[in-house]
Amino acid sequence: MKLHPVILRLLPEDLRLRGLARLQAQSRRAREALALSCEASGVSLGPLEKGDRNAPLPFRGTFWSLSHKPRFVAAVVGPVPIGIDIEEITPRTEGLLDYIASTAEWALADLSWETFFRFWTAKEAVLKTVGVGLAHLTKARIHAILDPDNLIVAYASKLWAVRHFRFQDHIVSLTHDGHEITWNLVLEPHVLDNPVPVPPQPQA
Repeated sequence: MKLHPVILRLLPEDLRLRGLARLQAQSRRAREALALSCEASGVSLGPLEKGDRNAPLPFRGTFWSLSHKPRFVAAVVGPVPIGIDIEEITPRTEGLLDYIASTAEWALADLSWETFFRFWTAKEAVLKTVGVGLAHLTKARIHAILDPDNLIVAYASKLWAVRHFRFQDHIVSLTHDGHEITWNLVLEPHVLDNPVPVPPQPQA
């Protein structure tokens, strides 16, 4: 099964919302992205239920993952446990640099905010795949950087392959378990029926 992660821009009316109303709008939009991922993958969207630790439960053997930020959301379905995370690449408090990665991990790549969010989203995608929260972030380690779009995260005695996609100062990370990926980016908020497919990147 090919993976079809979908990225959607928030609707203009949603961008004017604040607080809980904004979060609810982001959640709705992320579920729209999930429905599109299901359509592209040839599966029917099932009930979106969560179990212990708020981890998504598969529906009819299909696993799913969502992520939403102030301007964009991302979602994906797959035949195996899967995790996706999106972040805007923007400077944060420098104290977070030591929190997100150790000295040994930083030695693998240039010290920059792009690398920071590459590491952050990769680790969070892995934790979502396993079904645990950010409390385990420091237990996940960047094991190897394969190329600008692929790296390996070590967590829970396993190595996890993670693929990146970048657009408009954002980065998305996806665990893929070796499956081929076709990214779908929808920049026009009302054109849900015509996502823009991004050609799959070569396998590492």
